[in-house]
Amino acid sequence: QLQFVESGGGLVQPGGSLRLSCAASGFTLDTYAIGWFRQAPGKGHEGVSCISSSNGTTYYADSVKGRFTISRDNAKNTAYLQMNSLKPEDTANYYCAASYCSYFGTQGYAYWGQGTQVTVSS
Repeated sequence: QLQFVESGGGLVQPGGSLRLSCAASGFTLDTYAIGWFRQAPGKGHEGVSCISSSNGTTYYADSVKGRFTISRDNAKNTAYLQMNSLKPEDTANYYCAASYCSYFGTQGYAYWGQGTQVTVSS
């Protein structure tokens, strides 16, 4: 099955850090822009960050700017989301997808993963 597989979530205290991984399964991700998304219980789907395929340009939602860093390692067929200074409002299921990146938002369109749960709580 062609999809991304996310990992790295868990329970962390406020102010802590996590690094999420997004591994391509059954295809190579080097030609795709990759977006990270999240959805908290009772809330809508939010585009968190995106990284282009060509020159690695990155995009962030205002809610995570300065705290999260997206990156990719095409040799490992994996993208990452480094999350620092985590807040309780970051609690959500995080997932990735092949996406269109822009400064107006991130739009996923293919290879959606099942996600990894991030819980920020003391």
